[in-house]
Amino acid sequence: MVDKMKSDLSKYRIESALELLNTAKANIHIDTKTSINRSYYAIFNSMRALLALDGYDSKKHSGVIAQFRKLYIKTEILPKSLSVTINDLFDIRNDCDYEDFFVVPKEDAQTQLENAEEFVLAVQNYLKQTNQ
Repeated sequence: MVDKMKSDLSKYRIESALELLNTAKANIHIDTKTSINRSYYAIFNSMRALLALDGYDSKKHSGVIAQFRKLYIKTEILPKSLSVTINDLFDIRNDCDYEDFFVVPKEDAQTQLENAEEFVLAVQNYLKQTNQ
């Protein structure tokens, strides 16, 4: 029963990631900061989708990121390039949320959205390959 619960939680989180990507796309021409925020949370939720299968979660973003890297990037289950996406989106999302007068050019927001889409797709593909 626990495995079904983990699988259901993983599916819920990946669906949430997809919804967040849609919100990021919808905001790309309206509010680049919101688009960045939703792009970041899309990758964050997709990381949590995989970690749910391992029975891991953390209230801290740093904990989720560290465990994801340990289990899926360092082991080369997923491409190392995803680690760069995590860093970039984490940093720019923090700047958007906490730096006064920070401006995100539309082109940068578009690039981060595309990176987030690739990230979520990589996680989705892994979940499909492992029948999750």
